[in-house]
Order: sequence, then C-alpha cells, then structure tokens
Amino acid sequence: MATDIDLHLGRRLRRRRRLLGLTQQQLAIQVGIRFQQIQKYECGANRISAARLWQLSEALETPISYFYDGLAEAMERKEQVGANGGEMFSRKETLDLIQAYYQLGERPRRRLLDLAKSLHTEGDVVAS
Repeated sequence: MATDIDLHLGRRLRRRRRLLGLTQQQLAIQVGIRFQQIQKYECGANRISAARLWQLSEALETPISYFYDGLAEAMERKEQVGANGGEMFSRKETLDLIQAYYQLGERPRRRLLDLAKSLHTEGDVVAS
C-alpha cells in the first residue's frame, strides 16, 4: 500500500519527467530499468530507493531535494482538506502551458509573465 510520501515522490517524478518531455520508456532506459517500474514509482505502488532516487535525479537533471519539495505542505494540506485534494500541476493543460512557456526565449518569457501578473492584479481590483 502506498504511503503519502511514496505518492508525493511519484507525483514529483511524473511532473519533472513531463516537464522535460520524456516518456516513461525514455526515462527508464536512462536509469537502466523497464518503463513499468517508472509507472509503479509514479503511482506510488513501489517505493523509490535512495540509490534509484539518485539515478532519477541525475537523469532528470534536478537535485534530490526537488522530489521532497512541498512534502510538508502537502501533508499539512491533506490533513486540512482530506485525501486527494486536487493538485493543479497534475492537469495536462498546466503542463502544456509550462512547456510552451519554457520554449520561449528569455525576453518573451519575461513579457508573458508580466502580462499574467498584470491580469491577476486587474482581476483582484475588479473583484474588490
């Protein structure tokens, strides 16, 4: 049975893999395992060992701490909201937006971010 920590690590693994545009198969080949094992990690069915987490962090070009980012908050939120309170980064549209954002050059990214912030600010003013 998956623990909350296993589920969190699996979600973070899936998120990072998708942000890099990798398939489960491609990631599995990089770390020398079968794609089914990646599936099991991502759904929390199998625990990720320390050695495997190291390999995954190297393959995904991210520090090991990335996998634990937000864990304390997620555990706290789960206690407050109850099980499976939706995670916005698990939505495909969010991932598509992030991927498109990072395909832009630095200047257009900055302009898009400024635009998004200004729209959010305008929405707050109208709602007040």
